[in-house]
Amino acid sequence: MTDLLYSEEEEALRSAVRDLLSDRCDAPAVLARAETGTPHDRELWKALTEGMSLAGLLVPEELGGQGATHREAAVVLEELGRAVAPVPYLTSAVVATEALLACEGPEAAELLGALAAGRTVGALAVSLATAPGAPFKGVRHEGGALHGELTGIADAAGADVLLVPANGVNGAEGSD
Repeated sequence: MTDLLYSEEEEALRSAVRDLLSDRCDAPAVLARAETGTPHDRELWKALTEGMSLAGLLVPEELGGQGATHREAAVVLEELGRAVAPVPYLTSAVVATEALLACEGPEAAELLGALAAGRTVGALAVSLATAPGAPFKGVRHEGGALHGELTGIADAAGADVLLVPANGVNGAEGSD
């Protein structure tokens, strides 16, 4: 049976994230940022990633992360949502990280380390309109180049790297 109540460690994590956000992410600043062309608060992201090592929660320790569970990531996401924090945690530290954890090879491991450290922000290039587990419109890898069109990619504008699932690359299977 799974315990639905948060542990003391998870509550301590919640408290630490909430304290940081109350100091650095007030409502007027969030509203002001929404009016700019800058989607993320890079200083807040740096505090969360370098100061608290939160971008690497889901990354195994041997790859430079914390080796935590999805419960800890959920605690962080709850607090970020509560503050409407303009950071790419869901798209980079959760979605892109989970996609890379399913990949093999030194390139994936190196990129996981960069995501875990917060040095790189990633986004999975799958449309927001795609349901989990549903076929998605992919691109194809042909002649050393990617061909196709993707739209509605969450946090693409603020990402340093896009993870593009492509037919013909490492067994990726999208639907055209």
